[in-house]
Amino acid sequence: MVLFTFSVVAALMVLPLERAGAAIHDHVENVAHRGAAGYAPENTMAAFRKAFDMKADYVEMDVQMSKDGELVVIHDTTVDRTTDGTGKVGDLTYGELRSLDAGSWFASEFEGEPIPTFEDVLDAMRGKTKLLIELKAPSLYPGVEKKVAEALKERNMDKPKNNSVIVQSFDFNSMRTFHNLLPDVPVGILTSNYQDLTDESLNEFKTYADYINPNKNQVDRALVDRIHALDMGIMPWTVRAKEDVQPLLDAGVDGIISDYPDYVPRNYGKQ
Repeated sequence: MVLFTFSVVAALMVLPLERAGAAIHDHVENVAHRGAAGYAPENTMAAFRKAFDMKADYVEMDVQMSKDGELVVIHDTTVDRTTDGTGKVGDLTYGELRSLDAGSWFASEFEGEPIPTFEDVLDAMRGKTKLLIELKAPSLYPGVEKKVAEALKERNMDKPKNNSVIVQSFDFNSMRTFHNLLPDVPVGILTSNYQDLTDESLNEFKTYADYINPNKNQVDRALVDRIHALDMGIMPWTVRAKEDVQPLLDAGVDGIISDYPDYVPRNYGKQ
């Protein structure tokens, strides 16, 4: 009887560890960073279409706001690197941003590719692939969380199933705000700071976030286990070399954010 009781207790003690994180994903999600940014100009419809064609589980995008309040998809807070224009995103109107060429810098075949609106991407990708939406520098754009929330609500995307929409940011206050606006949409914390990965920090994030998405160089099995023990997921960024994939798979991550969706094996079951 004593042996039976000990066996039951031992099983109950082990079970949560084995099940931790299982509700997040049972396989490793393939996340196309800024679309398939290794094969098409980042954060353009061409990149998002390429990611879909490559059967990525998620497309990841960066959302900012124009001078006249339109949500636009672009990574840098200036247009200088990825367009033929100059200036800060927030100092340019939607019309000015839309007139820029966001494709030629990558390859001549993408000449004339525009900066898409957030709504463009939602309407094109909804129902085709999952979406990982980063609010980029949200402190520069007061009210951006509400605008993103409204765009999702208008499309009945504010109560996503199977984590089909996730919103993330390096700005933790922004993520608290967004969580309060749309509590049914999973929130992710982006970080490259080890201080954000302490047990104290993770427990604080747990109060409003569902994912911790750190730099890939910060990830090991111990970190993944600590995050899973809090029933949160982990999708590190950004893989640009094939040799970086296997260590993350071995660590047991829930997803891998990569410019090259074909580097991450499809339907890879977590160990």
